Amino acid sequence: MSRPVLKVIEGPPRRTGGGEEARAADAALAQGVAQGDAAAIRALTQRCLPRVHAVAARLLGDRAEAEDVAQETFLKVWRKIALYDPERARLETWVTRIAMNASYDRLRKKRESQISDDAPEQVDDAVSADARLTGEDALSRVRAAVGALPERQKLALELCHFQERTNIEAALIMDVSVEAMESLLARARRALKKTLARDRDELIKDAAGLHGSGREL
Repeated sequence: MSRPVLKVIEGPPRRTGGGEEARAADAALAQGVAQGDAAAIRALTQRCLPRVHAVAARLLGDRAEAEDVAQETFLKVWRKIALYDPERARLETWVTRIAMNASYDRLRKKRESQISDDAPEQVDDAVSADARLTGEDALSRVRAAVGALPERQKLALELCHFQERTNIEAALIMDVSVEAMESLLARARRALKKTLARDRDELIKDAAGLHGSGREL
């Protein structure tokens, strides 16, 4: 079977309900993919690719790397599809777990290759006070704050807030209890609140410094 060419599809992925009918549909789709049916492969890609790419991009912080992970994920899906059990998880949940693990593997390799670096790159250290006062910079600080979260907290936010999954769905994907998922979300929110509050104080100080250095308002 030739390697499929993946293209990120804009817009929200299709949502399906639960129950016996959904499990039967997932089983039939997985069987079609296992048999190399082109229509089944296309249907699975269209259904799962947006979520796969979003999870990888959120964890890796790089769209190009996310596309590589998407390719890697679906190659693994084609090879492992016979192992899928519709009684244990929805098909898109199973695929998303593969993408998550592929992203974690890539992050581990990056950390190993950078272990000898003495000074990791700092975000916004050289940004001028004027730039810090812009709305664009404020948005970049929010993104940087999310990006600096531990991987599991960042993924919990991606699944529950950006992909609008329920805590139960997110817990299944991350293979944790619902209580653990809620704890991850709570820690992520506290960390963001603390970081962004600190940045807010810095912005106020910068603004006061700018006003004090020139003519008074």
